Amino acid sequence: MLIPDQDLKGKHVLVTAGGTKEAIDPVRYISNRSSGKMGYALARAARERGAAVTLISANGHLPDLLDIKTIKVESAAGMLEAVLDFCNNAHAVIMAAAVSDFKSEIRNSKSETNSKSKIKKSKNGLQLNLVPTTDILKTIARQKGRKGRVLAGFALETDNLIRNAKKKLKDKDLDLIVANDDSTFDSDSIKFSIVLKNDKVLDFPQQSKEQAAHLILDKVKALF
Repeated sequence: MLIPDQDLKGKHVLVTAGGTKEAIDPVRYISNRSSGKMGYALARAARERGAAVTLISANGHLPDLLDIKTIKVESAAGMLEAVLDFCNNAHAVIMAAAVSDFKSEIRNSKSETNSKSKIKKSKNGLQLNLVPTTDILKTIARQKGRKGRVLAGFALETDNLIRNAKKKLKDKDLDLIVANDDSTFDSDSIKFSIVLKNDKVLDFPQQSKEQAAHLILDKVKALF
C-alpha cells in the first residue's frame, strides 16, 4: 500500500487504544478482550503521515511507539480525564479504545460501597451492582470548540452490526464510525465498514490493521 506523503502534517491526532479496567477490589476487575492493536496501528499511521500524535493507551501490553506521546491509563474515568486534557488541541479524536460501559459498585452485608481490601470468598455469594461510566465521546461532542474537530468512534457488535453502528454514530454525534465484529480480538487483521454521517456505508475486506488504519485516516482527512 502506498502511504500518503506527509498529508497530515500540521494536524494533531488524538488516538485511544486498549481496553479499560474497572476495579472490583484491589485484585479483581471488569474488563474486555481488546488488545489495543487497532489503536496503535492508527497512531503509527498518523505519525507516518506527518501528524503530531497523542496516544492514550489503556492496559495494553504492546511496546511503546517511538516519537509518539503516550499516556497510560487504567479505568474509563482515567481515560476520560486524559482525553479531556489533550482533545482541545486535536484536529481529530479517534476513539479506538474499548471503554468499559459499566463500573462496579459493591454492596456487602453492611451496605458499604467499593472495597479497599480483597473480598473473601463467602458461601453467601456477592452482589455486584454495575453502574454506567461517563460516555467519553458524548462528553467531547458537547464541548464548546467541538466545531471543526473530527470525532471518530468504533462499534464492535455481535448482532446487527451496521444498524447498531448507525445508532451509535447518531447518539454520540460522531462524524464517522468504524464497525466490526468480535472476530478481530487480538488479531493483526480486520474486516470492517465505515459509516459516515450521511448514512453512507463503505465496506472493506479483511486486511491488516496497518492497511485499515490508513483507510480510516483517509476518511478522517477528508472531513478536515
